[in-house]
Amino acid sequence: MKKNHKYLSFFAVITVTITLGCTKFLDVKPEDKFIQDQVFTNRSSINQVLNGVYMQLASTTLYGRNLTWSTTELLGQRYNTSTSQSPWTVFSNYSYGDQNVMDAFESIWENAYVAILGANNFIESLSKTSGILSEAEKAQLLGEAYGLRAFLHFDLLRLYGPMPANADSVLTSIPYYTRPVAAAEEIIPANRVIDNIIADLRQAEEYLSNDPVRTTGVNPVVLNDGNDFYRTFRNRRMNYYAVKALQARVYLYRNDKASALLAAKAALTGEIYFPWTTFASIYTEKVNPDRIFSNEVLFGIQNPTMYLIHDATFNGAISDAAVLASQPARLAAVFENLEGDYRYTTTWLYPESGKNYRTFFKYADIVDKTILRRMFQPLIRKTELYYIISECEPDKTEQLRVLNQVRFNRGLADLASTVTVNTELQKEYQKEFFGEGQLFFYYKRKGITAIPNGGAASGNITMNAAKYVVPLPLSETITR
Repeated sequence: MKKNHKYLSFFAVITVTITLGCTKFLDVKPEDKFIQDQVFTNRSSINQVLNGVYMQLASTTLYGRNLTWSTTELLGQRYNTSTSQSPWTVFSNYSYGDQNVMDAFESIWENAYVAILGANNFIESLSKTSGILSEAEKAQLLGEAYGLRAFLHFDLLRLYGPMPANADSVLTSIPYYTRPVAAAEEIIPANRVIDNIIADLRQAEEYLSNDPVRTTGVNPVVLNDGNDFYRTFRNRRMNYYAVKALQARVYLYRNDKASALLAAKAALTGEIYFPWTTFASIYTEKVNPDRIFSNEVLFGIQNPTMYLIHDATFNGAISDAAVLASQPARLAAVFENLEGDYRYTTTWLYPESGKNYRTFFKYADIVDKTILRRMFQPLIRKTELYYIISECEPDKTEQLRVLNQVRFNRGLADLASTVTVNTELQKEYQKEFFGEGQLFFYYKRKGITAIPNGGAASGNITMNAAKYVVPLPLSETITR
């Protein structure tokens, strides 16, 4: 990752510039000396540096768009890009040699490693401090940073790494950075990457063992007692339950179903703090509907550009070629024409602009600008835990019971005992995670060789490793 090391100092500087406004100090001390001596000797500044990592996650190059709404969803055939003028077609056609596609994946790679390097700098610097934070506060912040490092590496592995059937193989994948050093780390086999991810998550779990979320929940209120940063909005931060959920996701990717099952059930021990979305909050609340099912989100980001991106990407007023929308017949098939499904009739609407097809409203703005869930974008939600449990439970009766619990809370009837659970799980992933970037990774994990063609009313696209495995950026390969 030689090209990315120029960003290490830049990331440290920009974090301080954004959060503290102290650019004048850059003329006084070298950047690394300034960061260590000034920022990590101040309680408020330490908090702001970690916030800088979260801000990086929310950038449009990462989870603010590419890894949720657009690029990964295009790879999962979510949208109809069949018009010849669509700028998105090269992505849904897996044209990895196209310059625009190469630039997009280069940007994802670079910015993800910038965030990782920021987390590493934070871990190393905070670990050396003493007497500034309480031991409990220090552990909590270190746990978040380790969790974020694992989270980012895992998505890089899912995108650029080999097929999960080879997840424990010696096939090379990506580098794993654990130090904020200006030297390229080796590209290591996928099994070593997963080992490192699991190790980081275990470390995060240990540090977050006393996470306030385990005793007082999310706390979506301002406390004004000096502890806001550590106790409020825990679902906007890498909290204990998010770490357990991520463990379940990683273990399942490795096909370790026993470990995935245990981790998913452990994550659901905190379910009382993440209640199901009510009918009233999504249907009765006409002007401020909770289309993201915010109560159910274990971990998400505060995305300040959410509504700007929505209007530029999904707004029914923009041209048919530019708008990202699903092919009508394909969309209806995904939801099996079940208008009672909360995820269908409240998220996919006919715009006032007069288009004759539904457009995506999941991330559209609401009227009341004071509602705390505004700009909140999901990254891990509890329904995924139910799906993992259903997939990993050996008993079919239990598989169906868990799956039907999700369906009940989405306005759907129970499935018959005769259904094939894996088939129904795939349908659920298609319905549940629109705009969240998870479907492509589900297809890749399962090694599915034919997926629905997003540009047609029916029919499939043949998939293989050449489409599922995004090539490493040229800046990574030609400099080694």
